[in-house]
Parts: sequence; structure tokens; C-alpha cells
Amino acid sequence: MTMPDHKIADAESRLPDHGLEGNGQSLRTFRSFRETQRAQRIARGLLALFFVAMALYTVRGFLPSLIWGGIFAIASWPLYVRARIRWHAATHQLLLPAAFTLGIALIFLVPVTLFGIEAARDAESVLHLLNNARHSGLPVPPWVDHLPIGAQSMRSWWEGHLQDPDDFSALLGSLRIGQSVKMTQQLGSQVMHRGILFIFSILTLFFLLKDGDSVIRQCLVVSRRAFGKRGERIALQIIASIHGTVAGLVLVGMGEGLLMGVAYLIAGAPHPFLFGVVTAVAAMIPFCAVIAIGIVSILLLVKGSAMLAIAIMLIGLAVIFLADHLVRPALIGGSTQLPFLWVLTGILGGAESWNLLGLFMGPAIMSVLHMIWRNWTRVRD
Repeated sequence: MTMPDHKIADAESRLPDHGLEGNGQSLRTFRSFRETQRAQRIARGLLALFFVAMALYTVRGFLPSLIWGGIFAIASWPLYVRARIRWHAATHQLLLPAAFTLGIALIFLVPVTLFGIEAARDAESVLHLLNNARHSGLPVPPWVDHLPIGAQSMRSWWEGHLQDPDDFSALLGSLRIGQSVKMTQQLGSQVMHRGILFIFSILTLFFLLKDGDSVIRQCLVVSRRAFGKRGERIALQIIASIHGTVAGLVLVGMGEGLLMGVAYLIAGAPHPFLFGVVTAVAAMIPFCAVIAIGIVSILLLVKGSAMLAIAIMLIGLAVIFLADHLVRPALIGGSTQLPFLWVLTGILGGAESWNLLGLFMGPAIMSVLHMIWRNWTRVRD
């Protein structure tokens, strides 16, 4: 074991006075011992950093999954603790974490499965349509004549490129079908890889919930030893930011998707559930839901329902404005006292830098930076 510096200094001050030569020899011995202790501390620190770097390099491919698992655990931990207290689940150390993990997994798997089923049905219809068009061409649909702008130009282009079977086959050949098939295979491998990462995230969530108390206790010990009580404040700020971001992005996005899905259904838009899910996912990024709403409006316009298309666009813009300017800043910024500009910068900058994971990491980083900024700029007496 190493001796702390203050104890070594205290020992030096209590050295017996046996003469200058003996006292000097003792001082040299203690100083040599102190230098050895310092060298050993530095060596141990470098060794620890080396193994931390090697560990991060080893699991670098699974780091996003670990972070996602941590985000899921932080977001669901308050509800999990309340359920554990209410149901007295101390004897069910595996059942309750498994139930929560399964529930969170289903939140993602059910919409993705239904989305895949709808996409498969549409893909089958598209392939059947392409097969017929290769033999008989595509006739000009009635909605072309109802376009408010460019109806005649659209009809001329359609007759020149899609109505004749030979022209349609030439158009398909120019699209490089072989390359499209290769891209489809690459997409399939990416979907499998993402699925494996998602399973790893769910496993991480399960173990974090099961051993959450011990993990929290160990993190507090490490934080206090390394950074003192201020490190704990930073951790609490990150946790509050994640809670606010989950409520402000995920829940608000799901609410937008639900409202717009009902609007799509009432307006008679094609695949209202499918586009409701797309709108919900797009709404998790500020101002991106307008893309999905615009696509639905165009589809309604193509069907000849111009008034319904305008109504859907206006309703969508109103929902986006209320969500992105009132509800979302209050949920995210209110939990961390973060101004709206910092919230927006964290979300958009995080999404650009870290993809979907950045939607949660960006606001957390900005909230910690804002807390540090407030501490530095606070006027002290």
C-alpha cells in the first residue's frame, strides 16, 4: 500500500534529531520512498489508462449498443423503481427486469414489424405492376389531368417514357437494376447488423435494471473519488437531460404521429398507420415531421383531393409548431434549465455528429456545458 503525501510529510516533521548526518540520511530515505511512491502511482495510472483504452478499442463496435442500453435504463429507471416498490419485487430479481426489458423491446419491435408487413405488401404490388408494365406499358392515370400545375407537361412525359412497353423497359435498364439488387443485398446485411446491435442493447438494459442498485452505488463511489461532489452534480444533470429528452423527443414525437395518423385516416390518405409511424419517427427530430406530412399531402393531391391535402398540411404545420416551439422546449429545457437555443443546438448538432444516438447525447452534453457556464459566470461575494 502507498502512503499518502500528507502522512509522509508529517513523518518527516517528527524525525528524531540525532545529529545532522543521521537526520539527513533519514530525510534522504523518506524522500526516496516518497519519489518511489509517486513513480508507482504514475505507473499504475498509465497502466489503468492503457487497459481502459484497450477495452474501449475491443468493444468499439458495441459502444453505441452499450450507450443505448444505458439511455433505456436511465429513462425507465424511475418507473422501474416505483413498480418494484409497489409489487414488492425483491424476490423477483429476474422477472421484473425481464418484463420491463420485454416491454421496451416491444415498443420498438411492434411498429417496425407492422411497418415491414406494410412495406412487403406494397413491394409485392409494385413488383406486379412493374411486371405488367414491361409487357403492356403504363397508361396515363386519371390524376395527371387533375394536377393544378403542369398537367399537360406531365401527360406528355408519361406518354413518351412510360406508356410504351419498349420505352418503359429502356427506362428500367437505365436505372441499373443489377446495381439496385446489390444495394438491396447490402441493405439486408445492414438490417441484420442493426438487429444484432439492438439485441445487445436490450441485453444491456436487462442487466442494468437487474443490477441497477449496485451499479449506481459503484458509480457514486468512483465519481466521488475522482471528482468529488461536483462530479455527482454533473451526473445528475446528465440524467435529468436524458429524462427530459426522452419526454421531449420520443413521447412528443409519438404524440405527433398519433395525431397525424388519425388525421390521415379521416382524410382517407393511403396507409394511414404506416405514415403515422413514419411521422412519429421523423417528429423525434425537430422540424423533420414536415417531410412525412408533405409526402402524405402530395399523395392526397395525386388522388385528386386538393382540399384534403391542404387541410393535412395546415394541420401538420400547426401540430409541428406547437410541439417544437412550446411543448418540446418546456419538457427538455425545463428539467435542466436549458434555454431553447441550447436545446435546439444540442439536438440538431448531436443528430449530425452522432446520428440517432446524438438526439440524446447532444442535449446531455449541452446541459453539462450550460451548468459549467453558469457556475463560471455566477457572481460571488
